Amino acid sequence: MDNAILTPALALITWSLVIWFLMYARRIPAMQAANIDPGDAKHPGSLDVLPSGARAAADNFNHLHEQPTIFYALVFYTLLAGNADGIAVNLAWAYVAIRVVHSLVQTTSNNVMLRFPLFAASSLVLVAMTVRNLLAL
Repeated sequence: MDNAILTPALALITWSLVIWFLMYARRIPAMQAANIDPGDAKHPGSLDVLPSGARAAADNFNHLHEQPTIFYALVFYTLLAGNADGIAVNLAWAYVAIRVVHSLVQTTSNNVMLRFPLFAASSLVLVAMTVRNLLAL
């Protein structure tokens, strides 16, 4: 069983934690500057007053817990089903690379016209990973 496909999953987990640190590095000072009591953060929308950069990092952290859940499931399925060949590993790395670029765009310029094609490309990689596993059945 080739475990090489697990490394991209670990890389994306590591990247998610980098974004987690960035989120708090931006959010805590922004909350202090806006005089927001941390206890008020439990109410939906209470942090909407934060600057875009602080909100973009938090949004990206959330995004890294949405679509990538499919990626993680596919990685583990691919490994357990014995389909973790070189193409599968390359697709997994492609997905990670696209998501990292997506994060960089969202946490810097937050340009939606750049983010959307990246999101679409990452979705197509997931489709390719899924189809390859279906064809191997």
